[in-house]
Amino acid sequence: MGILYVIEHVNLVLLGGGNDYFPDNMTNIFIKKASLDFLKTLAKHNEREWFNGHKDLYTAAHDNMIDFAGALLGEMNKHDQIETASGKSSLHRIYKDVRFSKEKAPYNIEWSGSFKRATKKLRGGYYFRIAPGSSFVAGGFWGPAAADLQRIRHDMDANYKDWDKMLGSKALVNTFGQMLGAQVASAPRGYTKDHPAIHLLRYKQYLLKHDFTEEEVLSPGFAKLASDTFKKMRPFLDHMSEVLTTDANGLEL
Repeated sequence: MGILYVIEHVNLVLLGGGNDYFPDNMTNIFIKKASLDFLKTLAKHNEREWFNGHKDLYTAAHDNMIDFAGALLGEMNKHDQIETASGKSSLHRIYKDVRFSKEKAPYNIEWSGSFKRATKKLRGGYYFRIAPGSSFVAGGFWGPAAADLQRIRHDMDANYKDWDKMLGSKALVNTFGQMLGAQVASAPRGYTKDHPAIHLLRYKQYLLKHDFTEEEVLSPGFAKLASDTFKKMRPFLDHMSEVLTTDANGLEL
């Protein structure tokens, strides 16, 4: 992912509630129902006049999400190395850039954020989206650079059985289903339509996604649940990282 973005800005060790810090007890951090209710109301009144008149509701909900993102970041740093500096900095803005969009509603109606893995050897990113009826975590490679895309396809060409085994593992399939992402319509340049790995080679994004119910999102243990779900992506992310940091002979780039 250059998000997940599924995700285009498909990019969570401090926590902020106005200031960045770690809370004394992360187990007490959870997403409040009011933070989802704010989004439901915003969807009905997606206009600047209403938003400016209810800034206090936004601020309370936003602070809650900063706390949640910080708790999630703390959980994730137990099993991965995350470069993103704080929960607050992981969050995406609620304000939309509508300059080049036909949709002129000025505000996003979801809370979302992304985390970048640290060091050149740990590739890929994590993304989370919290919204009424549409909450999920995702991870992978949203917009691989041309050289990375070429390297991935070269490895799929040579080692597609290894890819099928990794993507078809019971643990991965049970949590995420199949790999998602945009694909070319036919075959990428340099490959034939009947290539035995064409089902892999068509991809130009490489993403995993897991949905959550509203009950799960509002549960006290959701930060750990989301982190544990991200952790289950590791075989996929680590496989991709190895491919992208070594040459065709397995030597470090």
